[in-house]
Amino acid sequence: MADDPRSRIAVALDVDDLVAAVRIAKEVKPFVGIAKVGLELYSAVGPDAVSALLDLEFEVFADIKLHDIPTTVGRSASVFGALGVRFLNFHAAGGEVMLRAGVEGLLSGAERAGLPTPVPLAVTVLTSDADAPAEVLRDRAGLAAKAGCGGVVCAAADIAAIRSVDPSLVCVTPGIRPTGVEQHDQGRAATPTAAIGAGADVLVVGRAITAADDRAAAARAVHQEVAAALGA
Repeated sequence: MADDPRSRIAVALDVDDLVAAVRIAKEVKPFVGIAKVGLELYSAVGPDAVSALLDLEFEVFADIKLHDIPTTVGRSASVFGALGVRFLNFHAAGGEVMLRAGVEGLLSGAERAGLPTPVPLAVTVLTSDADAPAEVLRDRAGLAAKAGCGGVVCAAADIAAIRSVDPSLVCVTPGIRPTGVEQHDQGRAATPTAAIGAGADVLVVGRAITAADDRAAAARAVHQEVAAALGA
């Protein structure tokens, strides 16, 4: 991954209003290069959320966690590929056949639309699960690699286990909490410095930025910490 700190930080726009999401995105844009659209925002406004953030020149991580029969996942992923998302994730628990259908759908959707190749991600174990066994992580990382996923979504503490299976997998790491910020429902949180040190490629930061009194200042602080950890 690039050493530009903006390209390594995703802001989680977990709101149910597009106007609010765009407002937050504009405030943090100088420091953040990726916008995460999760189920809450996507359920509220659908593809308009992706389009609005692309118009602001963000890369978009569609954090939808697709998990269904392979045909449904493949067709749904194709839609996201055509929308222009940079990242889309699938639950690895759905198995290799489902993951492969999602990968093929996402890539073909982007190709048909003449868009850059996106990165399919497999969700290994949710970061709210504080007791994830290493063998489950390795099994799911293996499924992701066999299915052609470009990366995984995993906690910072899981990266070593993931990379022991396939060092080439991109690791997108949620649960990022700067020192002194409440962990909320994240069972395995990590600071930006610790996550970069563990080998994370993209850090997903939510309430530490979006719930701050001064969101731009909070985003700047995360950016500065990531830059220092990267030596940038």
